[in-house]
Amino acid sequence: MTGFLVLDKRRGDTSAYLVNRVKRLVRPVLGKIACGHMGTLDPLASGVLPIGVGGATRLFDYFLSKHKTYVARFRFGATTETLDSESEVRVEGRIPNAEEIEAVLPQFTGRISQVPPKFSARCLDGKRGYELARDGLDFELPAKEVEIYAIGLRAETAPGEFEFEIECSGGTYIRSLSRDIAAALQTTGYTTAIRRTKSGIFSEEQAVSIDALTPENFENYLIPTDMVLPFSVLEVEDARYFNGVRIPVEAEDGVYKITRGGEFYGTGVVEGGVLRPDKKLC
Repeated sequence: MTGFLVLDKRRGDTSAYLVNRVKRLVRPVLGKIACGHMGTLDPLASGVLPIGVGGATRLFDYFLSKHKTYVARFRFGATTETLDSESEVRVEGRIPNAEEIEAVLPQFTGRISQVPPKFSARCLDGKRGYELARDGLDFELPAKEVEIYAIGLRAETAPGEFEFEIECSGGTYIRSLSRDIAAALQTTGYTTAIRRTKSGIFSEEQAVSIDALTPENFENYLIPTDMVLPFSVLEVEDARYFNGVRIPVEAEDGVYKITRGGEFYGTGVVEGGVLRPDKKLC
């Protein structure tokens, strides 16, 4: 059995904790089986966390460039060491108005260079940023290029706090975005709340709380692997292929969902009229 469970992560839970919960949850039915998430969601954040179960974990490469959508709240005129509300707040700088904020947002669309927060899982010289920061070391993580597809101001939710909707590439740090937008406004800022509403094709409408899942019902929420792969189906009857042998086919070059007798088998790659096995999921 292979597929994806889309969890509605609570604020405070870590992604690793939820993966371990899923492993224990499915074990009575599936035995010891691989489970994994497709990229860490900050403990501060809530929302969509897809977890692959079984052979689905072999497909993460196909989802690495997925779009993500967040609803986040930034507070201006204050900052914290961690760029979120988990550390002491220092009030410094002015509070901009909505018109000023909207005027700088175009600077943060498209491909931008972003320095990850020091308190993050990003590595420097083999150590996590948060480990170096907790040791009191003076350092800066290298900048990385990310893409912001759209960012819009939704509302002022409290004095000095504004809510945004952000569509971005994988690997984008929302906390860094609050810091950098504030800097463009010549003030300070940090993130007070993050909720991921979409991760690739997975949305919050599909998400379920980990506490609602049991060994008896989790299969009702398991999204079959073949339903989420964005590839065409190629039915294969030649038994040699299922023994790892490349076979000739009449199909265009590309990646395909391979079926055998109508049952999903895995993925295969066609190059120059020859089909080779890619990832076996069963």
